[in-house]
Amino acid sequence: MLKGKVAIVTGSTSGIGLGIAKELAGLGADLVLNGFGDAAEIESIRGGIERESAVRVIYDGADMSKGDAVRGMIAAAFEKFGRIDILVNNAGIQFTAPVEEFPAAKWDAILGINLSAAFHGIAAAVPRMKKQRWGRIINIASTHGLVASTHKAAYVAAKHGLVGLTKVVGLETAGSGVTCNAVCPGWVRTPLVEKQISDMAARRGITQKEAANELLAEKQPSLDFVSPSQLGGTVAFLCSPAADQITGTTISVDGGWTAQ
Repeated sequence: MLKGKVAIVTGSTSGIGLGIAKELAGLGADLVLNGFGDAAEIESIRGGIERESAVRVIYDGADMSKGDAVRGMIAAAFEKFGRIDILVNNAGIQFTAPVEEFPAAKWDAILGINLSAAFHGIAAAVPRMKKQRWGRIINIASTHGLVASTHKAAYVAAKHGLVGLTKVVGLETAGSGVTCNAVCPGWVRTPLVEKQISDMAARRGITQKEAANELLAEKQPSLDFVSPSQLGGTVAFLCSPAADQITGTTISVDGGWTAQ
């Protein structure tokens, strides 16, 4: 379905981003991976996807906290492949604390990586996509882009901002062959969530399994985690012809969280 297309997925060296990257490569898209991690491990991931899916895969270590680096990554991908078709803004970080104790530096970092990086990537990619008359921008927001939880001031603000940005870009690109949508996952068992489970288990003196079940029971009626490959499938759908008229909106993949 995506043969001949080029996809950039930020924060794709692990977790949700890697799941999405693998799905897009499996459908034939050439790929730009991005994220932090051990160089040898990243090279192993890059080479593995290239072999398994018979597509071209490059790695760009652009720091998502720096706007110029984000725009540089888009330019470098275009120079390498001659086109950019799909941009998945997935990179994100998390920190929890009550608002009055929230460190200003953490606020700035979360807003920078979770929201501003998407703005810079979109601003650099849209002109190229419009010229091609085809493009798919998919922002990985969160259930926290639609509802709030305590102690997550920066994350909730950034993800709500990402949903707002999605709507604006959807309107601005309407009719151009470019669409912009947000995917809002509930709990996904990523390293980010794993840390929250461990913290809860330590704080409450309970097992990891009990903490995981409690986390789900509090928010996610399905009592099951969303998988990175399911999110990859959602992104693939948004890149399909069936989604040509879906733009400026959100798709919740949250086991019923926001239905409550």
